[in-house]
Amino acid sequence: MSAAAIAVFLVALERLAEVAWSARNTKALLARGGHEVGRAHYPLFFALHAGWLLAILLAAPAGGVVNGLALAIFIAVQPLRLWVLMTLGPRWTTGILVLPGAPLVRAGPYKYVRHPNYMVVICEIATLPIAFGEWWVSFIFTVLNAILLAWRIKMEEGALAPSRGLARPS
Repeated sequence: MSAAAIAVFLVALERLAEVAWSARNTKALLARGGHEVGRAHYPLFFALHAGWLLAILLAAPAGGVVNGLALAIFIAVQPLRLWVLMTLGPRWTTGILVLPGAPLVRAGPYKYVRHPNYMVVICEIATLPIAFGEWWVSFIFTVLNAILLAWRIKMEEGALAPSRGLARPS
């Protein structure tokens, strides 16, 4: 099995575990009166991440050289991903869920940046393909991710505006 195949397998396992955890958290948040915003974009993110992993797997040259720096950067952001997940705990989901009356999380990485998980994903999408010499995969999926993230962040900011004491944008 190639290094790219091993990496894709491990990332796919991690993403599947996150989806399962997210589903459990989503169910609990909805039961507590939460509501989901922007569900229409969710399948696009699923397709983007699945396509990204598939492109890495299909484009990786057999026996290709691994770019150690890019792989090290990818690995280095994994503790940041875990920090985000542990900080949000039962409020972490892959969708945009709002729990009315619940304060915004301002601990952990959220003390420093508004969307730390998106920063991690941006880094992952850019660096993992480069680790296997796939610059074009990095470029294409980084651009697609940026487009989807711009849409998602606008929805998320609107949904969370009342929690920040702001009027919801129209």
